[in-house]
Amino acid sequence: MSTPDPVQSTHVHDELVALSQQLDRLLDTVRRLTEENRSLRQSQEQLSGERAGLMARNEQARSRVEAMIQRLKSLENNG
Repeated sequence: MSTPDPVQSTHVHDELVALSQQLDRLLDTVRRLTEENRSLRQSQEQLSGERAGLMARNEQARSRVEAMIQRLKSLENNG
């Protein structure tokens, strides 16, 4: 049997340590991006709700203005 080469053993250990550190960084990045994605989806839902509310208010205002215009035309024709 041959004895393991200490230089090669140290090199393999160093590579494993480097890979482990890289994996930790990648996992941190995945966690950060997952949280950022969740936050962005929540913001998108909130903005979509606000947009729908503003569109409804805009439609109500348009309807009221059209009704006023019709009343003014009616008064003008009767006057």
